[in-house]
Amino acid sequence: MNAMMKILVSLFVLLFAFNAGAVDLEVNTPGVNAIKQSMQARHAQLAPHYASGAVGIASDGMVALRDAGAVPLPQRQAVNGLVAAENRDRNALYAEIANANGHPEWEGEIRNTFAQRWMQRAQPGWWVQSGGGWSQK
Repeated sequence: MNAMMKILVSLFVLLFAFNAGAVDLEVNTPGVNAIKQSMQARHAQLAPHYASGAVGIASDGMVALRDAGAVPLPQRQAVNGLVAAENRDRNALYAEIANANGHPEWEGEIRNTFAQRWMQRAQPGWWVQSGGGWSQK
């Protein structure tokens, strides 16, 4: 079997597993719980920046400093730190869920699924990225 065929077979198996519900996105491990608690604690600090449009939900499942000008200069470093910490936790969450399901190779699909969830759950007025551009929900 050539390399392209192996990739296609792997992709088919992965998509089948997702569609069949074989992936537990709500898996409950100590690692997942710790990451979720960290994200929950940080959310109160990020929420005003989502509301102001300074921070948005990127199409890749991360958060981004969308409009630095919306953050006063003295606060910008702190907001950048919040965004970086949130993205570290999001990367760790996707990996932890993939590992807990016994399939670390599923991390990319888990990331894509969560990216869609984050955008769907964004509050009205928050900014989300789609197709390379930003729009207000």
